Amino acid sequence: MSSIRTASSFHNPKYAESIEACNHCANSCEYCGTLCLREDSNKMLLECIELCFYCADVCRLASKYMSCDSNRVKEFCDYCAKVCEDCAKECEKHDMDHCKQCANVCKECSNICRETIAK
Repeated sequence: MSSIRTASSFHNPKYAESIEACNHCANSCEYCGTLCLREDSNKMLLECIELCFYCADVCRLASKYMSCDSNRVKEFCDYCAKVCEDCAKECEKHDMDHCKQCANVCKECSNICRETIAK
């Protein structure tokens, strides 16, 4: 029997959907931020780049808080939802497909985090 486990096998089942949403959002934000860095006009995308990487960090941290069932989950999910909303608003300002996709994922993550808070 292998002792290697996938990351999802360590997820707290209580927050499984939220953890998955936060990890997916973090990946989308990192992808979007990286592609924005590669754009010729990346100086016009600085706010987007900064928010994408910050949102990715916040989402990963929220996922960790939920995985260990921290007593700060609701507070951190609230903050994560706000950062995701900010990132979505910024990404929506840009015409690139990766920005539009990132905005949608951020909105979805924000909604799921809000549902977690309401539980």
